[in-house]
Amino acid sequence: MICLVGKLPVLQVGRIQVATYGTDWIDKALARAAESANRADFPFINDIRDGVLHYLEHKCPWRMLPIEDLFERMKRMLCRIGCKAIADHLQPLAPPLTMSIARAAREAGDGFELAFFRNLQQEIDDLRERGGEEFHFTDIRKSALILRGTPSGRWTPRCDRLHQEILAFLQNFAQQPVPASRQIHLTIEL
Repeated sequence: MICLVGKLPVLQVGRIQVATYGTDWIDKALARAAESANRADFPFINDIRDGVLHYLEHKCPWRMLPIEDLFERMKRMLCRIGCKAIADHLQPLAPPLTMSIARAAREAGDGFELAFFRNLQQEIDDLRERGGEEFHFTDIRKSALILRGTPSGRWTPRCDRLHQEILAFLQNFAQQPVPASRQIHLTIEL
């Protein structure tokens, strides 16, 4: 199921705003919590997901909802229906996140590659702490142009080297160790 803007609030995950999102991530978060609570046979995941969607579509008074607030509401709902053990194990899981790394390049500024990589790592770490597991990175070429100070858009060998460094950095991120119950899925728009 795909959720569209207009009926549902935008989800805030760190500095990323997710306007359209499916529901697989809700199912996955509930299934993980049930498994962690030794209730892998928990039959009400679809019903709880439908209740969450009903809340988001009809009862949520905000146009933007932080992901942490959504999961706190889900925990309270689980407790109300007698599933406290599952609520205790429910961890935030974000929908797939699309992140333009050009913002990190603009914030670092022309020639400040180290600041760029540090800022990018901090933002990725923040998103992972907030439940981010599926990332789609965009504007990699644009970032190289910004960091190399070529506003005319002329691609140079220096831009190409930096582009390769950014790709290596992002691929390294995807290979960093994560807890057994978590997975990192990465796509890069070249």
